[in-house]
Amino acid sequence: MNLAEKLKKNQYKEIWQQYCGFLDLTMDGYMKIQRRLMDEQIRLWSDSGLGQSILKGRHPRTLEEFRQMVPLTDYNDYADILLSRKPDMLPGNPVIWIQTTWEGGKHPIKVAPYTRSMLDTYRNNVVACLILSTSTAKGQFDVSPSDKFLYGLAPLPYATGLFPLALGEDIDIEFLPPVEEAVNMSFSERNKAGFKMAMKQDLGFFFGLGSVAYAVSLSFSAMTSSGKSFSPSSLLKCKPHMICRMLKAKHRCRQEGREMLPKDLFKLKGFMVAGTDNHCYKDDLERLWGIRPMELFAGTEPSIIGTETWTRKGMYFFPDTCFYEFITEADMLRNYEDPSYVPRTYLMDEVIPGEKYELVLTVLKGGAFARYRCGDMYRCVGLENREDSTMIPRFEYVDRVPWIIDIAGFTRISENGIRSVIELSGLPVRNWAAAKEYNDQNRPYLHIYVELEASALTNQAVSAEILKDLLSTYFKYIDQDYRDLKKILGMDPLKITILRCGSFHSFESRNHKKLRHMNPPYYELNDLIRSQDNLLVYR
Repeated sequence: MNLAEKLKKNQYKEIWQQYCGFLDLTMDGYMKIQRRLMDEQIRLWSDSGLGQSILKGRHPRTLEEFRQMVPLTDYNDYADILLSRKPDMLPGNPVIWIQTTWEGGKHPIKVAPYTRSMLDTYRNNVVACLILSTSTAKGQFDVSPSDKFLYGLAPLPYATGLFPLALGEDIDIEFLPPVEEAVNMSFSERNKAGFKMAMKQDLGFFFGLGSVAYAVSLSFSAMTSSGKSFSPSSLLKCKPHMICRMLKAKHRCRQEGREMLPKDLFKLKGFMVAGTDNHCYKDDLERLWGIRPMELFAGTEPSIIGTETWTRKGMYFFPDTCFYEFITEADMLRNYEDPSYVPRTYLMDEVIPGEKYELVLTVLKGGAFARYRCGDMYRCVGLENREDSTMIPRFEYVDRVPWIIDIAGFTRISENGIRSVIELSGLPVRNWAAAKEYNDQNRPYLHIYVELEASALTNQAVSAEILKDLLSTYFKYIDQDYRDLKKILGMDPLKITILRCGSFHSFESRNHKKLRHMNPPYYELNDLIRSQDNLLVYR
């Protein structure tokens, strides 16, 4: 029976156990699942053409041998086979290929194959997220086949496009607007259509990137402020309970002298956010909707791997999606500075609370990626939690690895990308450093500190604003996702600070080291600009 059939029979205990039972696992029980599934995956992966392209004739048969023989990998190790979509080379038969941006300015896309078993696991874990987004305690949840879901997701071939399809295999929840219509609409068109339908029929769930959910929420306030939603012709199209709710909300907002917020009209059962920088938007989203968003994490290569519970105090990784290894932050940085250094990895039962880790994944159920550095960092926040009675580690998402700057879940700006932009622009840039920073509203942006050639500073037309305009033009040229930051979120993510000539040389002389180009430590960046003398009068 699927979820809808079990709901009709009121089998709530069975539903919880099937989809959320992993939360009851002990650490030993969790690792038994990890090792059992990994034993299956080792055989599939090692015998495949893809696996042998990395193993070079070796055949590990145990987890210990696998970790010794298989090096840490990144997408470059798979690109030739995956981008040519060679199914006969893979550990499992792909039934769908998911796509995302690889690296703007250098590689246009990367793709990931999903087997039927991977999709079945994805479906079960998506349902777990749906259930947990409504729960207030263990075993308690509120899901119905008649629920309405606001469509805030990128369609296929992006990973979020799997969400409505997978969910539809277990329960017939209605998306607003319908998926088959939404995929042919622009972002703005989907927002307007979704909210118009929600105002007629009501709304139970919302899922999207945190940054996108915030943009969608603001667009709702703009729509209701226009007054068109409350015209007699519009109200006649609404269900009676929505008419009453809309009129009461309008009266209350007028009395309080404020614009209407989504929470005035909708009482969400569940609110889910994914992607990066969710910590920048959660408080505002809770204020707008009256419910704290539940964070989950998913990616193109691993699919959906983790979710929070009703406590909203850390994510738990699903034991059946990937096999997890962890590199400490110190070892990660040492490996970045010295590529010959091979960092040690730790398993789930070896993580330490408070430590930050780079995540390493082996995708189970016939997945293509083994010991894969997906570029994400997590902090372990605890090994057990009395509030939700769990005995397995939980994590909070930190950010991308330092040499990738991700803004609001849209971009993957790399050192190569910034170099390409500077070269294309033809600007006389001598030295630079880029950092992800946050403004007074806790919104992320890309801050590039630039040192120009001395000859360029004799030209009074050179200013930070001119540099910003020129570099923004080239970022948009090489990176579609960067363009979407402005188009979809209305963000201008770039700030330029021009440093005095010799600033970088002065730093190197004082510290006997070069400054890292991408996300240098804050104390080093502050040292670079510590003297007001060190800055030009314009910024």
